[in-house]
Amino acid sequence: MAGELPYEAPLVEMRKKIEELVQFGQEKGIDFTDEIARLEERYHRLEEEIYTGITAAQKMHLARHQQRPTALDLIQLIFTDFIELHGDRMFGDDLAVIGGLAKLDGQTVTVIGQQRGKDTKDNIARFFGSAHPEGFRKGLRLMKQANKFGRPIITFVDTKGAYPGNTAEERGQSEAIARNLLEMAKLSVPVIIVVIGEGGSGGALAMAVGNRVLMLEHAIYSAISPNGAASILWKDASKADQAAEAMKITAKDLLEMEVIEEIIPEPRGGAHRDYEESAAAISEALVRHLDEMKGWSGDQLKQDRYEKFRKIGSVTFEPEVQIEAPQVPVEVDTAGNLSGNAE
Repeated sequence: MAGELPYEAPLVEMRKKIEELVQFGQEKGIDFTDEIARLEERYHRLEEEIYTGITAAQKMHLARHQQRPTALDLIQLIFTDFIELHGDRMFGDDLAVIGGLAKLDGQTVTVIGQQRGKDTKDNIARFFGSAHPEGFRKGLRLMKQANKFGRPIITFVDTKGAYPGNTAEERGQSEAIARNLLEMAKLSVPVIIVVIGEGGSGGALAMAVGNRVLMLEHAIYSAISPNGAASILWKDASKADQAAEAMKITAKDLLEMEVIEEIIPEPRGGAHRDYEESAAAISEALVRHLDEMKGWSGDQLKQDRYEKFRKIGSVTFEPEVQIEAPQVPVEVDTAGNLSGNAE
């Protein structure tokens, strides 16, 4: 099990024992078929127990797994005829955001993704998936192009947040994020968002104003990263696991709160175990949701998007029980003094 996480250690140990028993039997010519079958059965029971009880903190680590498929990995598996486009036509080409034209099930679409690096050198070039203003502006340029030519837009969200350095602030980071929120709300074409890893803060939301927001099963989506929340609440970023458990950042939590529309299942153990299976599940969901919005007018799409985001955060309270105070007879004399049982 390459890239196993700490909670998978019992599975790794049991798999090692099974393989050792198989090898020993082959070397000594001893038939351990029954023993191996029993161990395999125990392995699958343990696997079911571990993977059905993954906590929010464990999902956070899964979402950040270095081997988890990136936007570019999924684009290459889901779409055909992908042509990457570059630059924001203002400053430069931010490699933390990729995008271009592609075909999905024969339909031309615009696809945009937040791209993490595959190794240290790649991560440095892509700012670990945290975009500068020119990254958000590149994404917006491609969205406006899609809107002009009537192409559906699909974005893959995977970032811890927008780049927080001086260079980003000097080039208008806050304005770029705010501009994307405004312009995405006004798009007249279907917009589908897929959170494939970590959706963090405004850096994620700047690419996530869509008619449908979908999440991979073990992805996370939050207003602030668990590390940032822990730094604020406890002055200790190492308590990120504790923060993750309290923040309601999992796909299950967000589906219940109607922040997202669908959870896309992942292979057993996470998307990094099988890229092709993960891509197939995403592709099926994308095609289905695009078919549902086929024929909608631009006004219908904008209204649908407005209603989706307008209801986020609304809470219904049960009316409070009204308790009537007992009526106490009170008399007032000519001097204005109270008498009776009132105090």
